[in-house]
Amino acid sequence: MRPKILLSTGGGNASNYLNAVQAAGGIGEARYLPVPNLSYEGLILVGGDDMDPALFGQKNTHSKGIDRARDDAELALLDAFCGASKPVLAICRGHQVVNVWLGGGLIQDLGPELAPFHQKEEGDQVHLVRTAEGSLLHRLYGEAFLVNSSHHQALGRLGRGLTVTARSESGVIEAVEHDSLPLISVQFHPERMTGALARPDTVDGGALFRAFLELCQ
Repeated sequence: MRPKILLSTGGGNASNYLNAVQAAGGIGEARYLPVPNLSYEGLILVGGDDMDPALFGQKNTHSKGIDRARDDAELALLDAFCGASKPVLAICRGHQVVNVWLGGGLIQDLGPELAPFHQKEEGDQVHLVRTAEGSLLHRLYGEAFLVNSSHHQALGRLGRGLTVTARSESGVIEAVEHDSLPLISVQFHPERMTGALARPDTVDGGALFRAFLELCQ
């Protein structure tokens, strides 16, 4: 039976995420401001704009496109799905939402020295990440591999129960896993590295979606 996955979005085009879920063997449903519904086998928090810095105890210095209603909805989704030990995959903005949900903080802007390695004006930047031995990403892709990237913020203070499982060469946190919950969180965009969007200069993001759906079975 194909697992049914809820995708929480910012209301834009979610076709890349839906296609990735379908190609991996699941059925995705994309919603803006979804209420918690545990009839789904898993949850994906997708990319988008920045969180409200008030949620991690900071004034707004560099955060853009804040949608507090989305922030609150996704924090409630994490309460529900993680409270029920249902698998969660968090991508880019979702990666940051997870960290804040667990009491962590964010770096509101990477600054001129780091930003060019993680974001460019058009399309995705590509850069190397290194994984922690024994982590999911290490099992899927090995010790070091290339990913895409499009973000100006990053994880700061680490949330409770999280372990860093991948970093960029400059030290930016690219992936975390939770010590006890079925929670996978990445800063890069695997949905833009698989299927029709597979790239010759990165790994196949589809492997991550397949691993997530295995947790949802």
